[in-house]
Amino acid sequence: QVQLVESGGGLVQPGGSLRLSCVASGFTLKNTAIAMTWYRQAPGKERELVALITSSGATNYADSVKGRFTISRDYAKNTVYLQMNGLEPEDTALYYCKIVIPGRTYWGQGTQVTVSS
Repeated sequence: QVQLVESGGGLVQPGGSLRLSCVASGFTLKNTAIAMTWYRQAPGKERELVALITSSGATNYADSVKGRFTISRDYAKNTVYLQMNGLEPEDTALYYCKIVIPGRTYWGQGTQVTVSS
């Protein structure tokens, strides 16, 4: 029954903001997750790591989003978030949540983010 469900994507103008959510079910993030991450993939490009947060709370970001994106977790809601500010057309992609637990990696189905005027 383990599942990751992303939401929050959509169409936004350059300079706008979105907050993506990744709701985990079937396990408890607080007790199980080793790494909680967001990836993105644009058409014709490789899937890339955007942001990561570990069980200890340490974070890492791709250089292209550093200072604009913030990854966070809310254990009470069993949810991982990606706050995206100052969005640029280059941020347009399908965004995926990926969570690593001992011996297993789970992927969400993705949520589309389109940045266009």
